[in-house]
Amino acid sequence: MNLTSHYGELAALATAIFWTITALSFEHASKRVGSLAVNMIRLVMAFFMLGTLSFFIRGSFLPLDATPFAWFWLGLSGIVGLVLGDYFLFKSYPLITSRVAMLVMTLVPPMTAIIGWFLLGEKMIPLHVGGIFLAIFSRPVHHKRIRLTYSLKGLAFAFIGAAGQAGGLVLSKYGMQDYNAFAASHIRIIIAIVGYAMIILLLRKGKLIRNAMKDAASLRTITLGSVFGPFLGISFSLLAVKYTHTGIASTIMAIVPILIIPPAILLFKQRFSWLEIVGALISVAGVALMFL
Repeated sequence: MNLTSHYGELAALATAIFWTITALSFEHASKRVGSLAVNMIRLVMAFFMLGTLSFFIRGSFLPLDATPFAWFWLGLSGIVGLVLGDYFLFKSYPLITSRVAMLVMTLVPPMTAIIGWFLLGEKMIPLHVGGIFLAIFSRPVHHKRIRLTYSLKGLAFAFIGAAGQAGGLVLSKYGMQDYNAFAASHIRIIIAIVGYAMIILLLRKGKLIRNAMKDAASLRTITLGSVFGPFLGISFSLLAVKYTHTGIASTIMAIVPILIIPPAILLFKQRFSWLEIVGALISVAGVALMFL
């Protein structure tokens, strides 16, 4: 197989691995210092990482060569994906764990397909949703009533996060065009930082950031998550949609619910039912069948 003809698919696979690491890292940090602090700190870290990389490979710390068109659409994708999407995704972590949130995030490909007009006629959503249903309704039924295993609020937050991710991905592809993927990520992060700064000022949550900066354990996991999330993960996701179909890229990136199972068991000692594992497999299979 000629790997050079599959840049997009390989970038999407790398993204899935990166997002597995960042999901587990940010779950740990969000439980300690809150999702708002984690989001702001990780974006500031990524801003300097991307700026440094850009300086060495492009000769400029900031993406000043981007067109107004790119700034507008990539900035909008930053608001939709990184502010709206990630804020609610991170808020779901302490409520339902990152592995369940990543399972809900397998809704991103069909959402992306619909938003981007890439849906290929055959809707596989019933199979896909069936897998998620198996995973979240996995306890025995009592008194003929279905009992939710996980927080409904957490699931709703994860769903909003998925919608934000899907919208941000499509807007990114539209705004990036032939522009450098790492510089495009830099624009998204710059605008997202402005968005979070406004939220923090309006809600008067500056104390959360100060407290988080004093928590050494959280800073370590936020740093790890920042390297593999907003730095490498977002950039490689843009490389993926640049070099392959958005639906194909998001389908490959949707394997995170499967990748996250081994580290969740080994590192966090989380327990899985067989229905949850089957649910994750069916969810990813349902996404893949959409684009066959």
